[in-house]
Amino acid sequence: MTLTSTQMHEAEGLSNHFSRVPLGEIAEIVSGFGFPKELQGKMEGDLPFFKVGDISKAWKQGQRLLTKAEHYISKTEAVQIRAKSFPSGTLVFAKIGEAIKLNRRAILGQPSIVDNNVMGLIPRQSLVDTLYLYYYMLTVKLGDISQATTVPSVRKSDVEDIGFPLLPIQAQQAIVAEIEKQFSRLDEAVANLRRVKANLKRYKAAVLKAAVEGKLTEDWRKQHPDVEPASKLLERILTERKAEWKGRGEYKEPAELETTNLPKIPKGWVWTTIAQIADVASGNTPSGVLGAVKQTGDIPWFKVGDMNHDENQQVMRHAEAWLSVAEVKGLGLRLFQPNTMLFPKRGGAIATNKKRRLDSPGCADLNVMGITPHHNIASYFFNWFGGVDLGQLSDGSNVPQINHKDIEPLAVPLPPLAEQQAIIPEVECRLSIIEELDAVVEANITRADRLRQSILQQAFSGKLPMRGMPDVSRRAASIQWSVQ
Repeated sequence: MTLTSTQMHEAEGLSNHFSRVPLGEIAEIVSGFGFPKELQGKMEGDLPFFKVGDISKAWKQGQRLLTKAEHYISKTEAVQIRAKSFPSGTLVFAKIGEAIKLNRRAILGQPSIVDNNVMGLIPRQSLVDTLYLYYYMLTVKLGDISQATTVPSVRKSDVEDIGFPLLPIQAQQAIVAEIEKQFSRLDEAVANLRRVKANLKRYKAAVLKAAVEGKLTEDWRKQHPDVEPASKLLERILTERKAEWKGRGEYKEPAELETTNLPKIPKGWVWTTIAQIADVASGNTPSGVLGAVKQTGDIPWFKVGDMNHDENQQVMRHAEAWLSVAEVKGLGLRLFQPNTMLFPKRGGAIATNKKRRLDSPGCADLNVMGITPHHNIASYFFNWFGGVDLGQLSDGSNVPQINHKDIEPLAVPLPPLAEQQAIIPEVECRLSIIEELDAVVEANITRADRLRQSILQQAFSGKLPMRGMPDVSRRAASIQWSVQ
């Protein structure tokens, strides 16, 4: 749509033209319908039947229109359950539950039915432009007007009374055009930032790969030709582990590794297995532990969800549940020691490939597995394990799981101890740069989200920034250059 200079001028001077009216005057507020389970799951039919999850899915994919559903029903079935389809252009959003606070919106791309957890706004076309209504509703936080009950909900009357900034249609369209111009710039900048983030991830993997192949310390080896070989270190570790055995029954020597088909490693290195140089154990959730946990205590009790906290941190410190030393002992919980690497062992979380290292003792639930390397293995081990794809280790069942037998035989290229200690600063230096750049990228992505809200707030307060806005695209370009 091409706007005239008069229309643009009108949009710039909106503070004198806004007329606040109740939302119920410019749109029909409608609610969805119950969706019997026996009708769910059909992949085709006359009418799509959208749920809150469909709105969230479209939102996460950056899609505004709802065009494809996971459930369809026939017109006859719609009549049977007394469900009415809403027209294309209806704005939909969650009206019950925690999804209200996510502030996600979508627009029906075709006549559709929505379930009873969804509310819709059918715009009166003579009064309001659909996209103008959509963008305005992105500024409305329904969580602030929801009923403060155990399960938050929004009533039709609450939405009807929301003040709406009504303008002539042409002025609405002018605002929409400017919003989309500004958003287009932001979208391009964010896309560049996400490419930078992907490059950083690939660079990190390349650094870890170079570390465990000996490429980072090629010059170091030339300058230190007489260090003790890793074979001697491995002999000591195996001897000490046997002497320190406190498990049940007689000590069983780890199986020797078949090295015939393994890649070539630098002179002085040796192939070993996790079973030879580390202890593998799963967390546990004994009866009664859930009632004993609290927000403070001596020992953290980690769950898979805790790994989502502080995405850029490699050390596991955040825990929702804590226990006293006496409780850990009384409940018989396994206490993982510092330098243990924790990771999810069951369910879809395996695919996230998240790994976190402990720098102090901690417990974990039964969905978490831990690997504790021998004390004569430096943090080089974490460089190696950081490059392991957990998804490739799961058993491929309906509920993916990683077992001890999947972890213990893994082949590990072990350098001499002196070289391990030389590798560590080389890796840490590079990873620290990556983490700093990643933090800058995340900060600018967050900044872009704030800018979107700022643009919307200004647009609907008569202060639309027609002359431009802070440019995060230059920041994305500079970060891209530094990565290259």
